[in-house]
Amino acid sequence: MRSSERTPSTTAQPERFSASRHRSSQSASDACTRGSSSLSAPTATAESKQLRRAYSPGVAAWKRCPQPSLDWAALEAVVLSSHDHIPFNRAQVVGREQAYIAEAISRCQLSAGGKFTGLCASWLERELGCAAALLVHSATAALELAALLLDVEPGDEVVMPSFTFVSTANAFVLRGGVPVFVDIRPDTLNMDETLVEDAVTERTKAIVPVHYAGVACELDSICATAARHGLAVVADAAQALGSTYHDRPVAGIADLAALSFHETKNVTSAEGGALLVNRPELCDRAEVLRDKGTNRNRFFRGEVDKYSWVDIGSSYGLSELNAAFLWAQLEAAEELTQDRLRTWRTYHEALAPLEEEGLLRRPIVPDGVEHNGHIYYVLVENLAERTRVLEALNRRGVSAVFHYVPLHSSVGGLRYGRAAGPLPHTEALSDRLIRLPLFSGMSEGQKQQVVETLADTVRRRVPA
Repeated sequence: MRSSERTPSTTAQPERFSASRHRSSQSASDACTRGSSSLSAPTATAESKQLRRAYSPGVAAWKRCPQPSLDWAALEAVVLSSHDHIPFNRAQVVGREQAYIAEAISRCQLSAGGKFTGLCASWLERELGCAAALLVHSATAALELAALLLDVEPGDEVVMPSFTFVSTANAFVLRGGVPVFVDIRPDTLNMDETLVEDAVTERTKAIVPVHYAGVACELDSICATAARHGLAVVADAAQALGSTYHDRPVAGIADLAALSFHETKNVTSAEGGALLVNRPELCDRAEVLRDKGTNRNRFFRGEVDKYSWVDIGSSYGLSELNAAFLWAQLEAAEELTQDRLRTWRTYHEALAPLEEEGLLRRPIVPDGVEHNGHIYYVLVENLAERTRVLEALNRRGVSAVFHYVPLHSSVGGLRYGRAAGPLPHTEALSDRLIRLPLFSGMSEGQKQQVVETLADTVRRRVPA
């Protein structure tokens, strides 16, 4: 274990959290799973038919929940009902979501901008040290808002990794920008900071580092390159809430940063995100662009006698119901993060012998970086081995998945962007990566099943 990983806390968790963990000692149901596997549907086997049948009781139980007052105990029973399949992800409920949503409804303010929006924004500003945190409906929206805020125009270039989600590029392409893809580091799978300088041209507008798996990019180097060329840094920190870089919150080290609160993330609002603004001079305009190009917030603060259209913009706000759900999650953010880190460390320690045997490679976390346990992945020998292992794991009840298909070689990447030279690590590592199930409340039995199934599978490798 690396020195950069803190020892797990032994402090007892609050009852609402530990109770959820206790109930999850039974194998979790797929009923509340949004497994993000890109695997094609398997042939109809006894196992696949059994898994499909497992969804039916959950749907039926949900329909039986009283309306409009939800029976949250029944919903939780659906989420945690038992069978042997381990989902890749399972959305967590920490305990206060119902009360906060009910309070939001009682206030008769359901659209963006209410009490819970303010609480969440204040928490992010305080914890991350940003000048302003604007809640939006997704990290995609946050990146689009960043492109608007930077006045990206047709032909402007934006340097980014190819190994990322399509939203990283799309946000700038929508404004006419050109993604310029650089290779990743073979250790962290983050953008190789040593390649950024050569990718900068007279048309470059911004650099967009992506903190893969919650592990920070080499931000000092990237920010120094940006400063030399007068460029903005827009961090795609969708996976990085709770991560630090040399004791600083990752999301606070960039001109702008995008967070995600999608249900696959450590902290969720079901769908949601935030744009973090770290340059105070951009705060006022960021508000205007988020609020459809109007000075609506200035009107509500009493700074103008009416509000009107003053700039470009769109409707990016997060509903108050989502914000109420998010506030409950933010209150438990430390517990949720530590729980995921315990699972991450369990995997990391248990899989060390397989790495020593040359059967896989575990994640590498550089010194000075504290990650948040968002993803645990392994790298196997090649695409054929990855395909074999994924098929075997899923057949045996462990929902493991691969991740990004490189953008530079995709249809959209070839049409809208360009590669700044060869990208050998991006191409090779994307073919070898397997993500293991990791979510809050995993039982020790589930972790053991994942490790044992993976170990047995990789040890059955057929020599080339």
